[in-house]
This record gives sequence, C-alpha cells and structure tokens, in this order.
Amino acid sequence: MSVILIKTDKQNSKILSELAKKLGGDVIDMKEDQFEDFMLGNLMDKVKTGKTVPKDSILKKLRSS
Repeated sequence: MSVILIKTDKQNSKILSELAKKLGGDVIDMKEDQFEDFMLGNLMDKVKTGKTVPKDSILKKLRSS
C-alpha cells in the first residue's frame, strides 16, 4: 500500500479525489486542523528519543515559560 497527501484548493481537491476514486483508490477528506494534527504527530515521531523526563522537570519548564 502507498499513501500520498496533497494539500491544494477545494476545486483541485475535488478533481484529484474523483481521479483517485476512478483509479480504484480510497479518498479520505481531511480538514485543515486534522492535517495540522497529523503533521504535528509526524514531527513528534521523528524527534522522539525514547528517553523519559521527570515530571518535576517538565512542570518547572512550563512555569518559566
């Protein structure tokens, strides 16, 4: 399976989704905020270290912001 994301205007999205359906692909409509959430999750996965941080350290950092 292969997946592509194409961010475009509404008219072009409609054309591309119709073409994908004709070619036998599944089309998922994604709103702007869903796309942002997806991209944030993707970025978080890329920078994940696997290390744990003490709760106190996080709270201290949040208070100083």
